[in-house]
Amino acid sequence: MSKLTSLTIAEARDGLSKGEFTALDLTESHIKAIDAGRGLNAFITETPELALEKAKESDARRRAGTVGALEGIPLGIKDLFCTKGVRTTAASHILDTFIPQYESTVSANLANAGSVSMGKLNLDEFAMGSANITSYFGPVINPWKRRSDPSVQLVPGGSSGGSAAAVAAGLVMGATGTDTGGSIRQPASFCGIVGIKPTYGRCSRWGIVAFASSLDQAGPMARTVRDCAIMLGSMVGHDPKDSTSAPVAVPNFESALTGDIRGLKVGIPKEYRPDGLSPEIQAVWDRGVAWLKDAGATPVEISLPATKYALATYYIIAPAECSSNLARYDGVRFGLRVEGKSLDEMYANTRAEGFGAEVKRRILIGTYVLSHGYYDAYYIKAQKVRRLIADDFANAFKTVDVILTPTAPSAAFALGEKIDDPVTMWLNDIFTIPTSMAGLPGLSLPAGLDGEGLPLGLQVIGRPFDEETVLKVAEVMEKASGFSTRPKGV
Repeated sequence: MSKLTSLTIAEARDGLSKGEFTALDLTESHIKAIDAGRGLNAFITETPELALEKAKESDARRRAGTVGALEGIPLGIKDLFCTKGVRTTAASHILDTFIPQYESTVSANLANAGSVSMGKLNLDEFAMGSANITSYFGPVINPWKRRSDPSVQLVPGGSSGGSAAAVAAGLVMGATGTDTGGSIRQPASFCGIVGIKPTYGRCSRWGIVAFASSLDQAGPMARTVRDCAIMLGSMVGHDPKDSTSAPVAVPNFESALTGDIRGLKVGIPKEYRPDGLSPEIQAVWDRGVAWLKDAGATPVEISLPATKYALATYYIIAPAECSSNLARYDGVRFGLRVEGKSLDEMYANTRAEGFGAEVKRRILIGTYVLSHGYYDAYYIKAQKVRRLIADDFANAFKTVDVILTPTAPSAAFALGEKIDDPVTMWLNDIFTIPTSMAGLPGLSLPAGLDGEGLPLGLQVIGRPFDEETVLKVAEVMEKASGFSTRPKGV
């Protein structure tokens, strides 16, 4: 793979500004990489002609002295973001011919910053999954391989598995993801890259196909903490079109990367050490604590007692909201239509054929918990527990500045390894879901390799709208770890 595709966003930005290469050069190199990496199935829709056109426009702007924050940088867009004139599927048969006539706020912000979109990236159908195996367009393959058996195909994590695999494999320099219960952070961990879920409300949800509206949040995925900071600065901002978008000031996230975390207190939650925690996960967590101590931070044991209820609570609230949001896919207004002898039969036929098994499972769970006689017993009770989870974090942040935990309970597993056990699949988000339930910012960074040579991630959690401290702490750990391993051939 060419040198240009191995650059970070920050390095490419500097090279472009010095005239060492052009946006067209970068884009052409990444088109070749996408061709070579098609076996990963990371893309649903490639847009090489459009990318070349945008790269030429970027070079023209640079010659004219107008340079955006991401000028000429090749990015991938998760196929959950509506893109005007470009097919947007949510990895579902029910939307596989949908071409929006509008652009999501986040993808529009990135385009306005000068980035070059290389196409739409694969994901779990409607972002429902933890392995990127539920896509109508087939599973995404992790570019990493086990040392003991390189022939085994591994999952990239989910739902943003296409984004994580594309970044890890050098097909794009960065990508958008969405995170409902861990769908940016867990695939970032599995693929050895950095991903941050910002505070709920930091990025606009307008134009993003909805899964669970009180949880969904867009965020960047890239090879380094600095690259995520650069991308995040162009993605965020108040959007009047989104009632959940927070009217808060946008800081310079990159300038927060000072390298100085002396005096910070880092919470280590005792509830994140469950029985049976992998010794390799425990070891990398302990190393992370040591790196922060060496940098002048102080580890503090904290308690988040409601953590044990988070997974069950999430799988009541998220399916309930999914059931409501996906009711719009009825074969009438847009997307797939399968005719029937009556209107009701047309609805049933369309949804039966259009949705995959995991989406149907969550719709059924959600419809059940919202039904008469069960709403109070399940949904309302889950919302009360959610408040307790948020209160735990609020109390912890009275004494600590950030919290450090593992990102996922394991490294990437084999394709098909856990497919018959949905509960085991759902447990992959056990360390990320509490952060999402509380609406807090969380970042995953690669911190080491397991015995099979696969990446393991650590998660940094911060106070609401304090992504600056999260990024600063994460960059210190990134430098201490010295993690620079890439999948073979990248």
